[in-house]
Amino acid sequence: MLDVCLVGTGGMMPLPRRWLTALMTRYNGSSLLIDCGEGTQVAIKEKGWSFKPIDVICFTHYHGDHISGLPGLLLTMGNADRREPLTLIGPRGLERVVNALRVIAPELPFEIKFVEITGPEETIQLNGYRITAFKVNHNVLCYGYSLEILRQGKFSPERAKEREIPLKYWNPLQKGQTIEDNGIIYTPDMVLGPERKGIKLTYTTDTRPTESILRNARGSDLFICEGMYGEEDKAEKAKGYKHMTFREAAILARDAGVKEMWLTHYSPSLIRPDDYMEKVREIFPEAYPGKDGKSVELNFEED
Repeated sequence: MLDVCLVGTGGMMPLPRRWLTALMTRYNGSSLLIDCGEGTQVAIKEKGWSFKPIDVICFTHYHGDHISGLPGLLLTMGNADRREPLTLIGPRGLERVVNALRVIAPELPFEIKFVEITGPEETIQLNGYRITAFKVNHNVLCYGYSLEILRQGKFSPERAKEREIPLKYWNPLQKGQTIEDNGIIYTPDMVLGPERKGIKLTYTTDTRPTESILRNARGSDLFICEGMYGEEDKAEKAKGYKHMTFREAAILARDAGVKEMWLTHYSPSLIRPDDYMEKVREIFPEAYPGKDGKSVELNFEED
């Protein structure tokens, strides 16, 4: 089970009823945050979620509306006497940018670990997530993220018996342990069936449509995509500033075969995203306008 919350949905600047775009997920006692603009910790508080379990923060890029809230969040974590390490993931320059912001948060009671993305696509295994960062097309270096919760195959007593694996090892093998007994090595794949479908979430913002988004979003249970402009007559403006229209996001969702799409990162001039959804759903029926605090629980499919 993966809890997902679109903490904020605004682009460029926070508004009285719209915080800046950020995403938070919760899985197996660990929380992950993507982007942290001005006011993000207020938005998390309004949702009623906790900062304490956040142990990973991913950054799409280093424009202020995606990272300027970090120093305040770090100070809040420190004031709560946090001791566990915090991992930050982001494009090249991550450590330099964060250390510059930390001029106002120089002393923290916990370690910060930096993971800088250097290639067009990288995969990181962390806290039960498989995180894939993929380069997109903005006017600065920018990445989207796919989060996957993998699901191992079902335990097969038949396979265990065929390999004459002692009964006492069945349970630890099922839990992923490797066992050695009198020179014989037993591995989990010896007792498990094919890997089952897991959970996949893809998040991308501040970009033009790209092949990398299409490829990485394919088959996602939830696709959260920027929709800076709902108005179709702003298509040229979207191209110029390297953003997307609702229509372009819907085409990506349709072509990637995702189950559901939420739009986010609205222009401050876009007051009522719902006004543009009818045409969007003609392209992709399972499209929804993101709203601050909108959340869902993604579950594994029934066997």
